Amino acid sequence: MEVDAGRGLGCQKTMDGKASNGFVSDKGIPSCCLKARASAPELEAKCHSTVVSGWFSEPQSVSGHYLYKGSKMVYFNNPMWPGEAHSLQVESILFKRQSEYQEVVVFKSSTYGKVLVLDGIVQLTEKDECAYQEMIAHLPLCSIPSPKTVLVVGGGDGGVLREIARHNSVEHIDICEIDKMVIDVSKEFFPELAIGFEDPRVHLHVGDAVEFLRHAPEGKYDAIIVDSSDPVGPAQELVEKPFFNTIAKALRPGGVLCNMAESMWLHTHLIQDMISICHETFKGSVHYAWASVPTYPSGVIGFVLCSTEGPPVDFKNPINPIEKLEGAVKHKRELKFYNSEMHSAAFALPSFLKREVKALGDSPNPAQK
Repeated sequence: MEVDAGRGLGCQKTMDGKASNGFVSDKGIPSCCLKARASAPELEAKCHSTVVSGWFSEPQSVSGHYLYKGSKMVYFNNPMWPGEAHSLQVESILFKRQSEYQEVVVFKSSTYGKVLVLDGIVQLTEKDECAYQEMIAHLPLCSIPSPKTVLVVGGGDGGVLREIARHNSVEHIDICEIDKMVIDVSKEFFPELAIGFEDPRVHLHVGDAVEFLRHAPEGKYDAIIVDSSDPVGPAQELVEKPFFNTIAKALRPGGVLCNMAESMWLHTHLIQDMISICHETFKGSVHYAWASVPTYPSGVIGFVLCSTEGPPVDFKNPINPIEKLEGAVKHKRELKFYNSEMHSAAFALPSFLKREVKALGDSPNPAQK
């Protein structure tokens, strides 16, 4: 992997002055940033278009989805968290390069270890990745008895694969990741996650997941886990009805889906849309769960869990508890976040969310069917 950490100081104020490498050139650097660099030459190694004076801040919206009109910022498409930013202190930038699909950056932070950033948005950190990876994998897999075939959409860092491997009933794992650079970077800089690729049950497919699922045999999978980026740009297709229809066809009767579903503090409109679509598509049960992940916007992330028509699935009370699976709790590394109590607690929803997302009240209790 080529490490290219010494160029491109800039800040979010800069919308022009791009150099040929895709980053901000000296000509386009605001005076505030130039002064910061002049006063502390040692910061040069930390310089990047989202790193000013040694701090990384997620932009107020996804790159390419905002612009300036005069002195006013104008949003279009889906602004994911306008008006706020979470900042991490940077020790050094380890990798930055533009892939065919997105900008890939890895940096070493002062408090969260190494951080993976795609198009300016934090995807994971060494410190808190356990919460997301463990929950998105075990919420669905612990809700059905003896899962055997699993598909992961996205998840190129390998963390979800690492967690699925704890389930010794699983015989075959497909993963479809569109960006090979994410896989390669994770293998170099995040070996504790990328170890998931080493499991002999894993079959990697580099390409478009939508196309992959169109060709999947009907009823092939016991579980599908969608570990996608935020639903803007190319990922928008992954939260629309045709994609969910394709997933439902690829699941066996009583099969389950777990789909990343944004923050209840910021995206109730997106959650409402996803839950409504899932109610139309999946004839089993549909639920929303959440977990605390400090480095995600608002500090929480949500999951939509659905089952197809068939054997009823009670997501809130795991039928396949992780603690009873031989060797699962300590497989590769000990579980840090997930346990059966956290599983059930994840489905307890605050009152405001129940009020704002009306579709959450429409899911039947499988035990009453």
